[in-house]
Amino acid sequence: MSLAKRIIPCLDVNHGKVVKGINFLQLKHAGDPVEMAKRYSDEGADELVFLDITATSEKRGILQQYVEGVSKAIRIPFTVGGGIRSVDDARTVLHSGADKVSVNTAAVERPTVITELSTAFGQQCVVVAIDAKRNINSSEGKITVQTNDGSVWFEVITSGGQNHTGIDAVAWALQVESLGAGELLVTSMDKDGTESGFDVELTRVISENVHIPVIASGGAGLPQHFVDVFTTGKADAALAASVFHYNKYPVPIVKDYLRKAGVAIRS
Repeated sequence: MSLAKRIIPCLDVNHGKVVKGINFLQLKHAGDPVEMAKRYSDEGADELVFLDITATSEKRGILQQYVEGVSKAIRIPFTVGGGIRSVDDARTVLHSGADKVSVNTAAVERPTVITELSTAFGQQCVVVAIDAKRNINSSEGKITVQTNDGSVWFEVITSGGQNHTGIDAVAWALQVESLGAGELLVTSMDKDGTESGFDVELTRVISENVHIPVIASGGAGLPQHFVDVFTTGKADAALAASVFHYNKYPVPIVKDYLRKAGVAIRS
């Protein structure tokens, strides 16, 4: 894994519009995906993630025209997720300009899809997204973490935050690594959109247990939050939306802050 940390803006796209909510709810329009993608590429973001957030729940494929538009507008690596269920789905997205594909619900429902994608396109192309929520109940057999609030375990949630699976997020991370995932995108549902800081305990426990890069997601609101998730949280990359979308702390400001804090990042 690279020692240099990565900054990754995320575009949550709903029928051609970038949206942002809190805890996966209360979605508000934030802009045009192609315009925003170009801005982030020009500002020095290391990568970009594009998630078609209603493709899975609406049981449809990703809206290909938007993927193509974003791909043509940027000069940085580009991951696309949402509604990818098969090698054919992934091939369509990759041919539309994506560098990597992200799977979430489909991987939980049919874990062998991870191996199929890795075999077809290479491990470096396969990102498994894990949406996790803190759970203090029925922790028997789960990997628990001591926090300021006591002992918790993290549950995998699918279908855009709608389906509680009962699956332990750390055990699931280990499983998907063994199946061929090249990277993990770990989102804290509790922190999503709150701008109160990343869930560093969630990120740390997964980072300490796997041997593939971990992207932390959910909760960024200040430049210091990125420092925290890279140091205490041991993340390899940090993904954020609100803090970038509304120009509270643009990518260059965050990167400058990280450099001054002694965090190695890509130029």
